[in-house]
Amino acid sequence: MTNPPDLVVFSDLDGTLLDHETYDWSPAKPALHRLAQIGCPVVLTSSKTAAEIVVLQQAMGLSDYPAIVENGAGVIGLPGQDDIAEDYEKVRQMLDAIPPSLRKHFTGFGDMSADEIATLTGLSPDAARLAMKRDFSEPGLWTGHDAAKDAFLAAIQEQGLTATQGGRFLTLSFGATKADGMARVLARYKPKHSIALGDAPNDIAMLEAAEFGVIVANPHRDPLPHLKGEAEGRISRTRDAGPHGWNTAVCALLYQLGLTTGTHANG
Repeated sequence: MTNPPDLVVFSDLDGTLLDHETYDWSPAKPALHRLAQIGCPVVLTSSKTAAEIVVLQQAMGLSDYPAIVENGAGVIGLPGQDDIAEDYEKVRQMLDAIPPSLRKHFTGFGDMSADEIATLTGLSPDAARLAMKRDFSEPGLWTGHDAAKDAFLAAIQEQGLTATQGGRFLTLSFGATKADGMARVLARYKPKHSIALGDAPNDIAMLEAAEFGVIVANPHRDPLPHLKGEAEGRISRTRDAGPHGWNTAVCALLYQLGLTTGTHANG
């Protein structure tokens, strides 16, 4: 039985730990290195697929930790609790069951080629193919007007689906959120402290549920509204964008929590 870690960090990827345009995460290396030194799990928490996140975990040295994938629709790497990937086809079937007049305005990843996804996201063709390996949810673009979008959202709700707006895409799933995934990981690790970092509306519940939330600046999208916990200082905002802001915020919180010296093993 391992000892509970002092801290677990939950991090969104695009626009947060990854640069919005280049997907570079190297500016966050100092903080990631410090977290590794003191044995604090970093749980990648993203709209990305398991296939995409595993590659990033390997590159960042985070393969020993779980990850929350597809906007919280699934959790991988949690001992004894890996989700079974069987929801995606159900989501697609329900999507195709809504009226064609509404369906035509939503272009999901399952409606696109790898080249189209690469062009849309800036991913390489190989990375785009990993993004298409969906297990739990369907991201896509809404191309209709607002009134039709309201009708579309009502129609998918009748089918039993929910929609979550991320930094780029509207994602359809059976409703599990990043905050739900975070709760499962926290129940498993039982850390003394938790930090969540994100930049988009689909991060709000996670940011508000963590002990400390960090809204990472992203000049490519509208800033998040004032969140519960900001007035008390439990939730903060970075001045720098993406991985630069991520690095500064995590280092500051490590100092605040007294986790800047020594090595804290997990058992």
